Parts: sequence; structure tokens; C-alpha cells
Amino acid sequence: MYKFSRRKLIAAAVLIFGFGVACEGDEKLKGIACRSVHLGYTAAESIAFCVDVQVDSSAAGTYFMVCGWDSGYFGLQELANGKKLILFSVWDPNDQDDPNSVPEEKRVRTLHKDDQVRVGRFGGEGTGGQSFFDYNWKIGETYRFLVTGKKNGDRGEYSGYFFVPEQNSWKHLVTFSTPNGGKLLKGLYSFVEDFRRNRVSTTKTRQAHYFNGWFQTPGGEWKPITKARFTGDANPVVNIDAGIDGDRFFLATGGEITNDHVSLGKSMILPEDAKRIAPASLPETVND
Repeated sequence: MYKFSRRKLIAAAVLIFGFGVACEGDEKLKGIACRSVHLGYTAAESIAFCVDVQVDSSAAGTYFMVCGWDSGYFGLQELANGKKLILFSVWDPNDQDDPNSVPEEKRVRTLHKDDQVRVGRFGGEGTGGQSFFDYNWKIGETYRFLVTGKKNGDRGEYSGYFFVPEQNSWKHLVTFSTPNGGKLLKGLYSFVEDFRRNRVSTTKTRQAHYFNGWFQTPGGEWKPITKARFTGDANPVVNIDAGIDGDRFFLATGGEITNDHVSLGKSMILPEDAKRIAPASLPETVND
């Protein structure tokens, strides 16, 4: 089977000032997996980034990534066996695929881990640290994600928080540190990905709404996310779509999806009266 690298495919679509569209299709991707589709948000360098998600349709082997930045990503997964969980990952610096080849001082470190969270290392798509929180999320429900970033010397420290609806409270899942020069949050985005990649998976529709997005500037001001650019990876298939549905962005890929709304490479702006819930309570939460 053709080897995919999530980090390399995303990197191929990222330009210095936002997301671009891969200029050449890669036929090796066609018929193996649904096309990965992204929302590249217009946002300044941040110390916190918060987005809500509602999954409309899913399938085994799907990642609905909610809060991504240039050093990691955070979102909902449905595994190949149907199990559901939350994944938060941060990359080691440099571009390698063997996690054992990375010197200890260049690796992601775990600074905090909730008792219900598992952590480990990954490879094959770059290398780094990853964490898993078993959570049986449901179609049609709204879930809120928050990631924070801060500089500590030559390392960036990134924390993942998930608002657990059943408990009506935030859970601090994990904090990872990586020696990337101490970067804050840059290149904010979301995506939908088919990682089952068994050809049959291309016949399954995956769709989600992303909304109520906010970023917090280094000065502490929260600003709403109102603009996003629709992009895709190098897979040349065209059964993808994105657009605005009321006060929400949406992404869709696979199955019988048709590109009826926004074209690849185009940007979308939410209406000025879009409903937003300001994250006023978050500053206290993230000082754990």
C-alpha cells in the first residue's frame, strides 16, 4: 500500500502566509483514501486556540482534527474497529519517520498527563509524542477543544483541553514540550482525514461543522475566527466540499459528496452576526 505521511501532506499544502492547494495531483492517492480537506484559519500568532466541532457523518478510520497548528494537532478519531477517542499529538523538530532515531534531547517530553490519558511516541509521519483519551463521542453532538502554547527557553509547551459535556467542565488531557525554538501557536487549521485507506473507505462520507472559533493574542485578548480557506491534499479526486452553513464552516469528503459550495483555494468569511460564545472562562482554566 502507498505510504502516506500526514505531516508531509499537510506541509505540502502550507505556504508562508496560509494554506495553499497542492499544484499537482498525485494519482497514487486516487482510489485509496478520501481526499484530506482543510480549513486554514486567518489568525495571528496565539497563546490559545479554541474551536467547537459537530460531526455530521463519520466512518471507520476517520480523524476530525479540530485544533491544529504548525507543531501539532488535536481532535476526534474513529478507529478502524469503530472505537472512538480523542487524539493530541506534537511533533519532534526536523523531518524523520523513525521515532527511535531521535536523540533524547530532541524528543517531545510529557509535562502533564491526566490519569485517564495514555501517552506514547509515534513515527511514519514525522515523529513525536501522542496522547489518547478514550471517549465515545457521538454524531450530532457539539464538542469544544482548546490548545494553548507558551515559550520556555528553546522549547514550546503545548496543552490540550477538552470540554467534557457530561461533566460540564474542562479536562486538561496533556501538556507536551518540544524543542522547536519555543514557538507559540501559528498556522491554525482544522481538517478531515480518512486514515483507513483501504479503498472501500473512499465510498464513505465524512462531514463535520467547525464553529465558534477563537484565538488569544500574546497580550491576552480573545479574537473570533471569522475567515477560513478551503484546501486539500494532493489526492486528485473531486468528491469534496466546504462552505458556510449559517454561523459555521463545514468540511466534507468521500462517498457521493459534490463540490457545490466553495472551490479549492477560495476563502470564506462568516456573517458579521454569526452567533459566538466568547471563551471568557478559559483564562482561569488554562492556568492549571
